Amino acid sequence: MTSRHVSEDAHRPTALLHTMLRVGNLDRSLRFYVDTLGMTLFRREEYSDGRFTLAFVGYGDEHSSSAIELTHNWDTDRYEHGSAFGHVALRVANAALACERLFASGVPILRAPGPMKHSSGQRNSIEVIAFVADPDGHRIELIEVESPPSNCSQRQGT
Repeated sequence: MTSRHVSEDAHRPTALLHTMLRVGNLDRSLRFYVDTLGMTLFRREEYSDGRFTLAFVGYGDEHSSSAIELTHNWDTDRYEHGSAFGHVALRVANAALACERLFASGVPILRAPGPMKHSSGQRNSIEVIAFVADPDGHRIELIEVESPPSNCSQRQGT
């Protein structure tokens, strides 16, 4: 056994790796996330003994960005949505233009782009948001941000 110094904070998580969504048709979902939303397919793994496939998608690269894990159980083509899960949020430069393009691709717009209905004294500006649905009905929030935040503290408390 080798001895090494372990930080006092070594037990704390240091990154959000991925969020998992169960999908009924993996190819259809990959067309939506990769072709329509412009994500990268980081990897796809088949588990024939377990009868499921995992596909990891996201922006940037998988080692420095969070991903969405699309899980397709081969014997299930539809899932019921529970009330605990809310949505996945994506940053866009222009929510109206993004919705126009998505609508033209056949993506349902659940909430048209516009300011949040409620405001917080902790925000310096009005946040423009929209909601669309993926092929399995998962809600995707589009948040209009002109440029990426310089650090994570700007989105604390959301």
